[in-house]
Formats: sequence, C-alpha cells, structure tokens
Amino acid sequence: MISVEEAYQYCRRLTHRCGPHFSVGFRFLPPSKQNAIYAVYAFCRYADDIVDEAQEAALEELLKSWQEELDRCYQQKPTHPITVALADAIKKYPIPKKGFEGLIEGCRMDLLYNRYPNFDSLMVYCDLVATTIRDLSLPVFGYRDPKGVAYGRALSTALQLTNIVRDIGEDLGRGRIYLPLDEIKAAGYSEEELTARVKNEAFLKLMRFQCDRIRNYFNESAQLIPMIEADARLSVSLMRNVYVALIDRIEKDPFTVLDRQIRLSWWGRGQVIARTLIGRSVS
Repeated sequence: MISVEEAYQYCRRLTHRCGPHFSVGFRFLPPSKQNAIYAVYAFCRYADDIVDEAQEAALEELLKSWQEELDRCYQQKPTHPITVALADAIKKYPIPKKGFEGLIEGCRMDLLYNRYPNFDSLMVYCDLVATTIRDLSLPVFGYRDPKGVAYGRALSTALQLTNIVRDIGEDLGRGRIYLPLDEIKAAGYSEEELTARVKNEAFLKLMRFQCDRIRNYFNESAQLIPMIEADARLSVSLMRNVYVALIDRIEKDPFTVLDRQIRLSWWGRGQVIARTLIGRSVS
C-alpha cells in the first residue's frame, strides 16, 4: 500500500498537471490545508476525466466504481492513491461525502445530456459539478460567516462558467454544447453555426453576454475573501484572480475559444500572483 505522503504527492502532481490555473493559489496554503485541497481536487478531477476520456460504454461502470471507492475512503479502507490521501484529509477536516456524491452525479449528467435549453437547466449541472466544490473546499479553507456559503457559490459558478466559455471548442469536439441554447438564439447565432465554428458578429455578441454574466459572479464572489480564514485568503484570491485574467484574455479575442483552449502562460500566472500580492500589501 502506498504511504500517505506518497499519496499526497500523487495528488499534488495530478493537480498541477491537470489544473494549472485552478491550482496556482494552492501553493500558498499551509501544508495541512494544501494536502487536503490537493486530495479533494484530485478526486474530482479523476471523476471528470472518466467522462472525458473513457469509452462511452464503460462510463457508467467506471463512475460506479469510483463511487464505491469513495465509500471505501469514508470507511477508511481506501485502495487508490487519491483516496489514500483523501482518507487522511477527512480525519483533519469536515469534508462532506455528500459533496463528492453530488460531483459524481454531475459527471453522470454528461452521460445523459449534451445540450442545455436555458440557463436554469445549466445551473442544475453547475450546482452539481461546481457548487459541490464549494462544499468540499470551504471546510478546508475555513470560514466563520455563514454568508460565505452564498459567496462561495458565486465563486464556484464563476469558475465553472469560465471553464465553459474557455472550453467551447474542445466540447464541440466531444459533441457537447454547454452554452444555453436560448441564449445562442437570442444573440442571433445558431447551434448549427456554433457546431461549424462560424466566426461572426453574432458569436461576439453571445460571448459578450456570457463574459458579462461571469464578471458579475466574480464581483459578487470578492465578498467571500475576508470571510475565509486568514491563512487561506491569498490562495482563494489567487484562484479567483487567475480566472478573472482568463476572462480578460477571452474578451480580447473571443474567436480563439472556437479553435483552442485559452491558457495563461507561467509568465501570465506570475503576473497575477504579483498583482495579487501587491494588492494585499496596499490594502
């Protein structure tokens, strides 16, 4: 059996490889919280990768197996490096099993739906795959004001919606459209044009609407930061600010998302870190 330390290292490597933007702030957490959040992210990422990478016929069985591994984890009988780490983390932080179960259920939605008629239906999905991350992360970050739960939902929603607009091209390659169909139509665009990756003024109008809404969620989520325990505030601020920088990039060249996923370079992420640190010192 792999040691707990080796298991945390496994989760750390997976997180930095698969979530270079999401994990920027994790490096600034104290060791115990850092280990726990790596384990949380790795579990969620593994479930997401099942949906994105496995053969369709095997997806349900793989998700079922991961659910069974979650059960073993909470019984302190883990058999996978990720759950070995997570089993240790849940001894130290009140990380709810229900959050992981919601995340798995959200991944299962990807087996059932590849279109969303409106924003309300998309938010059902977002609450499963994103708001559950709030439920899993806040116990690790620590917070005292119950209003933090609502602001945490705003942040998790902003992060997920950023992923959706960033990954438009990749999702088209998998036959999926997460942008609400009624909003596509309202912009004067069409599902057929999106599938064909047509670049026109209607697409730009659609993207302006999406980015404006995401910014509103990010603006609301700023109120979460002072509610987080002091040793985790920088981490959460960086996570938020890196994704705001992604939206900045997307807004400068919206057509790019049709062809490839926009990423921040190490230099770009370093600039976000510097600006965030300067902002903290000024405030």
